[in-house]
Amino acid sequence: MLAQLIDFKPDAESSTPLYLQLANKLANGIHSGLWQPDEALPSERMLSDTLEISRVTARKAIDMLCERGMLTRKHGSGTYITPKLEQPLSRLTNFSEELRNRGFVPGSRWLSRETGIASPEEILSLGLSPNTVVSRLKRLRTADNVVMAIESTTIPAIYMPNPKLVSDSLYGYLESHNLSPTRALQHIRAVNATAEQARLADIKQGAAMLFITRVAYLPNGAAIELSHSYCRSDYYDFVAELFR
Repeated sequence: MLAQLIDFKPDAESSTPLYLQLANKLANGIHSGLWQPDEALPSERMLSDTLEISRVTARKAIDMLCERGMLTRKHGSGTYITPKLEQPLSRLTNFSEELRNRGFVPGSRWLSRETGIASPEEILSLGLSPNTVVSRLKRLRTADNVVMAIESTTIPAIYMPNPKLVSDSLYGYLESHNLSPTRALQHIRAVNATAEQARLADIKQGAAMLFITRVAYLPNGAAIELSHSYCRSDYYDFVAELFR
């Protein structure tokens, strides 16, 4: 590792600040897989001694990557590579399935599970009649006990009369009732966390989040799910493979 770290030494002759050079080199190392998720980054002292830079320079570079969400400081332990959940845009999968495929332990913390009369947005998105009863579920989605997303889901009550029967996996519940969606439409945009979202996700107010709206459909074309997810951008990533 020491030999590899030498390649990260900033160029003292460059007009680019040393800490910025180091931050960019470390970021490239993380993206290339030099360190794995949850692996400790070399300490500030090791970076300082090996690269012949000041501790202040090393600290500023690490702080910058922490702000980008690439590194996570753990008090009294060190700085670690932040795990990322990469979700492909070309395949309909559920949150728990994606996490297990990547070695994470999925979990949910329920905020509410209730029924009510469909709102105008729910009526439009799910193709419902006015005054239709729907089930609403709101929860925190976690990976290894870290909050990854705040998710609100609406299912027509005809498919889910009692939302409290759903345990950890919504799609597991739907599959057990022969109601698995076969396609979905997603819209993704960037938003800034509100005070409430910041509290729930344990991030700073105003931090960048990915807002995902999804409508999922049954094989017969009926809409079964409307979900709104606010995902932490420091943990969540989308990957699209394009062909020409």
